[in-house]
Amino acid sequence: MSKRNSQTAKTAARERLRQERERQAKRDKARRQIIVAASIVAVLAAAGGIGYAVVQNNKPQYWEAAKDDKLVKPAHATGADGTTVVLGKASAEKTLVMYEDPRCPICASFEQAVGPTVKKDLDAGKFKLKYVGATFIDRSLPGEGSKNALSALGAALNVSPEAFLEYKSAMYAKKWHPEETTDKFKDDAYLIKIADTVPALKGNAAFRKDVKDGTYDRWALEESKVFDKDGVSGTPTLKMNGKNVTGPDGKNAPMSAADFNTALDAALKG
Repeated sequence: MSKRNSQTAKTAARERLRQERERQAKRDKARRQIIVAASIVAVLAAAGGIGYAVVQNNKPQYWEAAKDDKLVKPAHATGADGTTVVLGKASAEKTLVMYEDPRCPICASFEQAVGPTVKKDLDAGKFKLKYVGATFIDRSLPGEGSKNALSALGAALNVSPEAFLEYKSAMYAKKWHPEETTDKFKDDAYLIKIADTVPALKGNAAFRKDVKDGTYDRWALEESKVFDKDGVSGTPTLKMNGKNVTGPDGKNAPMSAADFNTALDAALKG
């Protein structure tokens, strides 16, 4: 064998060895990358799980998220956000403004004792009734029944003003109105059960769907802002001509039909 051939063979052997070492180094590098990648994936998965849990734990509550829902205004409501609810004969010269929170126990007492008289005078055209729904009890107890019931009232208003008034009265009835600390109005099924006592709402598929879907949830939030903006301190509160309509104590709403008639007569003359 010539020296050249021997040298060429050695050179070729060294080249093959070098290439094999490079291939092995690449395989080792690839293996390390896979191990590192797998470790990163595992860490990210764990972190992701923790992150997901943190996100879920800090996820905004339903009613907080409802602030961003599409605003659907009930029929028979006016104003930019559909928050002006005025009922009664258009020919009535004066307007009685009524502030109520669905969960309010004093509102329930007022509706049971004075509600029929208010409805009689409204039908007679003595005044128009401007309703302002409040939800402050949900904040103080806390809960969501005031907001949920107000949303259901929006669904009733969408059916007709008469259905709205009858449904509101039914909510405050002794049979249906819960204790202030019992948030039963958060339950759609309970609200629908009450609605079944109102002829226009009983078995009304569109009304039921609106209650279950929360069609007027955003509207309820907007409606309750009116109460907050007006600076009313509690419910029930009645106003006419910008002045409170009160009972004998001069502070609170009249809680009997007789006291209401006396206060109303004075307000209508004022």
